[in-house]
Amino acid sequence: MAKVAHLETDVQRVLSDILQNDIKDKLAFITITGVKITNELSFMYAYYTVYGSKQDIEKTKETLDRANGFIKNQIAKRVKMRKVPELVFKYDESYQTGKRVDDIIRNIK
Repeated sequence: MAKVAHLETDVQRVLSDILQNDIKDKLAFITITGVKITNELSFMYAYYTVYGSKQDIEKTKETLDRANGFIKNQIAKRVKMRKVPELVFKYDESYQTGKRVDDIIRNIK
């Protein structure tokens, strides 16, 4: 379990660097909020959030899907792993959920 947690941290750091420096397409302001790797190393889920409009979120999703193979290849080169899991990007809605809850609380006063 500790090895998987260490891998998740390494992948998150490397993935952030790849998105910032190596992706040629214009990305919105994107943050990798977490990486989860299944214990059998079959899947690597990268959770992200985007600061911007729904249009920015959709364009970012399309860019990540299009660059998925390149990103996975770069992770394989930079992180020591015997097997590189399938990379799956998932939009993290926790920021928007938290913002809605915060807005509701503020309006109660």
